[in-house]
Amino acid sequence: MAAKKKEKYWSGRVTRESNALDLEKDVFKQESAKKIAASLKRSADLSTRRKSSPFRSAMSMLTFYINRGGKNLSAPRKKILQDAKDELRKLYGKKKAV
Repeated sequence: MAAKKKEKYWSGRVTRESNALDLEKDVFKQESAKKIAASLKRSADLSTRRKSSPFRSAMSMLTFYINRGGKNLSAPRKKILQDAKDELRKLYGKKKAV
């Protein structure tokens, strides 16, 4: 009987197995902020398990991923992900908080 491999970080499991959203594969690795936002919107709109609005669920997952990446995210990658937040707001017709 093989021993179950222990995961090093719980946060990686959250991204893969979120109870709120079924994310498309490699959604956060896409090169376009618009594509990331569109994918998150699709996932949030189709989810039946989320506990909040589709916008909040999608934004929460994106923010979680950015925070999880922390200092390991390159500046260009972090910029794309931050821009995806603005694109997500546009898709849902929300204004950016000041």
